[in-house]
Amino acid sequence: MLTYCRPWKVHFGRSRTGTVAKITGANTQMLDKLKVERERGITVKAQTVSMLHQHNDKTFLLNLIDTPGHVDFAWEVSRSLAACQGALLLIDATQGVQAQTISVGMLALERNLTIIPVLNKIDLPAADPDRMAAQIESTFGIGRDEILMASAKTGEGVDEILRAIVDRIPPPTGDPEAELKALLFDSSYDRYRGVISLVSIQSGRIRKGDKIFLHHTQKKYDAVDIGVLHPEETSTDTLQAGQVGYLACNMKNSNEAQIGDTLFRVGESNRPPLDGFQPTKAMVFAGIFPIDSNDFPKLEESIKRLTLTDRSVAVQRESSTALGQGCRLGFLGTLHMDVFRQRLEDEYDQQILITNPTVPFKIVYRNGKETVISNPNDFPDPADFSLRVQEVQEPMVKATIILPHEYLGGMMDLCSNHRGEAIEFVYLDASGDAQRVLLTARLPLAEIVTDFFDKLKKTTSGFASFDYEDVGYQKSDMVKISFLLNNKPIDSLAIIVHRSNSVHVGRIWAKKLREVVPKQLFEVAIQAAIGKTILARETITAMRKDVTAGLYGGHYERKMKVLEKQKAGKKLMKRIGNIDLPQEAFYDILRSNRS
Repeated sequence: MLTYCRPWKVHFGRSRTGTVAKITGANTQMLDKLKVERERGITVKAQTVSMLHQHNDKTFLLNLIDTPGHVDFAWEVSRSLAACQGALLLIDATQGVQAQTISVGMLALERNLTIIPVLNKIDLPAADPDRMAAQIESTFGIGRDEILMASAKTGEGVDEILRAIVDRIPPPTGDPEAELKALLFDSSYDRYRGVISLVSIQSGRIRKGDKIFLHHTQKKYDAVDIGVLHPEETSTDTLQAGQVGYLACNMKNSNEAQIGDTLFRVGESNRPPLDGFQPTKAMVFAGIFPIDSNDFPKLEESIKRLTLTDRSVAVQRESSTALGQGCRLGFLGTLHMDVFRQRLEDEYDQQILITNPTVPFKIVYRNGKETVISNPNDFPDPADFSLRVQEVQEPMVKATIILPHEYLGGMMDLCSNHRGEAIEFVYLDASGDAQRVLLTARLPLAEIVTDFFDKLKKTTSGFASFDYEDVGYQKSDMVKISFLLNNKPIDSLAIIVHRSNSVHVGRIWAKKLREVVPKQLFEVAIQAAIGKTILARETITAMRKDVTAGLYGGHYERKMKVLEKQKAGKKLMKRIGNIDLPQEAFYDILRSNRS
């Protein structure tokens, strides 16, 4: 019989419950369903699966949620934890506690979830379980007798994990006989059935054919199909309190499936809704435009479909004089942005151009008004900047970096070079040669979204782990750099940087533009400017047409007359001519800036 269900999150590689066949080379990444996940070896989308487990002559229904670990996908983790009573904190026995481990562990502790720490990969020669267990004990205050040892490759310790889940994690407390109340915590889109919602039943039960409604939209639906993920969709007649499953109700508009909404049955008393989730706050913004401007309707529809499975993306329309119609999207980080771009290309066959990532800035005006801008073109005009604007504030983050102690000096220099300051550092383990340091630093978010992470890996030979959290805004001397071709600004290339770094950035971008802008019949001036102040200039010489080629013989004065006429024509063309700047040039400049 089904005694109760216990939602938790886990990722290990060998089936011990009969839910799937023995793991082989063909299905080792069963829960990594996206192409980008298989190619990059990371988890991007939280995946839910239900399975039956025999323990002490009883059958238990376990609902698992496999979650990402990277900071850019922290919202996937927070949504998953809201539907759970416990969590497996999986730690590599060769690498120990990482910055992401601390972040996810603290999220679980804040929700008062039961945590089961597991040291994985103990079969590897480089594994050091005793030292890693000491790190867990000092970081989270969890006793060594509570830490489990396992190997997903060999299957060692997996049975102990399953027993610990049943014995340690408390079951859900919802009453199946009460009125229906369910939490909508995820969704996807099926071209034939519309929106498929994932729900966690908090109380009561739902059956096929029931009439239901969502609290936020107050719209009513019929439960056409319900079931569990086992690991694929398996239809059932009923979902009851404690279970997690899917719901298809012919919902066609993706905006109606609000993540965190509460689901009720029509006719029952309208009780208070569930708490839902903390709304996401975009940290990185970028414009996305189609290579062919005629493809914008298809791109916009693809973005709508994709954001149904990733509600942490903020979307609004944007128009550019150079690139045409597009969308400005807000992401949780640069990896999140890059994964979204790849999913658009892989899953929807979109050919897109993505602009340079920016962060939100807060503008405080002298009249007391405050606005947050995410587009550099919305930055106040330098002409009356000092008269209207009191200050500009940029977002700051508290970075957590874990690294071997021999790289500590180089990492502190790196933080200093990116306008950051080290707050403190502590040693995670004070014994042995491989001492590891937990460094906490305060950094501007604008510095992180450039090349900071690549430099971090290079400085520490790839041994450092990095995580960060938002800590609000701080006053800063930020300026907007505009790029001009023959005194005409290119709106899609405007950027906001710190004044101390403006000349350096302006020179680099001007040189890149000189390499990608095609030659014209007249001289082209490329300038980087702050208002009317020119920071850097590059010149593209004119293409030369040999106008004297057809003059055979004749006087010298005749040739000079033709050359002077050509010179006057080029001068006029430079004044009134338009520069042909193809989108391939934008693609090259933006791609080179991100590489």
